[in-house]
Amino acid sequence: MTATAESSHIVCPHCHTTNRVRVADMRSRPDCGACHQALFEGQPLALDATSFDRHIGRSQIPVLVDFWAPWCGPCRMMAPAFEQAAAMLEPQIRLAKLNTEEAQALAARFNIRSIPTLALFVGGKEVARQAGAFRSAQDIAQWARSHL
Repeated sequence: MTATAESSHIVCPHCHTTNRVRVADMRSRPDCGACHQALFEGQPLALDATSFDRHIGRSQIPVLVDFWAPWCGPCRMMAPAFEQAAAMLEPQIRLAKLNTEEAQALAARFNIRSIPTLALFVGGKEVARQAGAFRSAQDIAQWARSHL
């Protein structure tokens, strides 16, 4: 299944099925063909090791991942701004969170040494990384857009 210039593959945040969505329909709240739930909800998606590979590898929109842990104060401080950035950036960029305590092998695979760390993935490849907390949703959005 390959997408064309008029469509993109979008992985459902609920059932993780890959959907082909016309680019013209991206802003009109498209639903998943399998589970019929919204493909974009303006909220960060919680990923685990299995769903991470599916979203990074199959989604044709960029994915911005927040590598975090529940015990991390700066992570908790940045969380509201990251949620606001999701509402600002979808459907052009999917925002996701990966708990490094629950997915230690994945954090090691990506050599995450400090948290929070944001990593931007395009076409399955990491294209940018920033360690440390951002102060605002606008800063997060500006940083992500500057690397596309």
